[in-house]
Amino acid sequence: MTAILKKELSSYFTSAIGYVIMAVYYAFAGFFFWLSCITVNSKDMGNVFSSMFSITILIIPIITMKSFAEEKKQKTDQALLTSPLGLGEIVAGKFLGSLIMFLCCVGIYVVFALTLCIYSAPDWSVLFGNLLGTIILGATIISIDIFISSLTESMVISVVICICFGLVIFFVDYISQQITIDWISTAISSISFYDHYTNFTKGILSVADTVFFLSIIALFNFLTLRVLEKRRWS
Repeated sequence: MTAILKKELSSYFTSAIGYVIMAVYYAFAGFFFWLSCITVNSKDMGNVFSSMFSITILIIPIITMKSFAEEKKQKTDQALLTSPLGLGEIVAGKFLGSLIMFLCCVGIYVVFALTLCIYSAPDWSVLFGNLLGTIILGATIISIDIFISSLTESMVISVVICICFGLVIFFVDYISQQITIDWISTAISSISFYDHYTNFTKGILSVADTVFFLSIIALFNFLTLRVLEKRRWS
């Protein structure tokens, strides 16, 4: 797994892609921080995290697009699948590589919090809840997007499908509100990523929300494992 992880991280930082991803993420986060905190003299960063929900959904496909799609395009996937590494190690290495790349983006919030300390100390417990929510949301989207990447050899197609899936996640609340049948509307609303994520931005550490995201991470990593297993034996 370590070898896969090192390879993934190297691919981000030996090319421009990792730095471009961080620059774009920092730019949006900085804008929302300036708008929600600096201009109104507020130490509450909750609105920053809430505003970055859609940006997180849209930027992670770029982080994960090459996870398996690039391996297929370069015909290195067979060497990977026939290596002594277990399929679980391969999936874990790819997942952790993308997650660490995302953590490099999320680190900007610590800088923002330290900036606020110049004026007044932020509520660190709420900030921790926001950070935890952002990280677990990012990990969930990463697991989904890596699964999608494992299904295609085109990075462009992977990005497009992941973004479309992300848009469905973003608009699921609106979709549930348009359905007049109560039980269907409730069922759709219960899988709303935004509702579960919003509790974290309020500093509420809910076991139900955490289990919701961890279950999805486990499910899609398992599905990716099954895709690789099928390819190994095909």
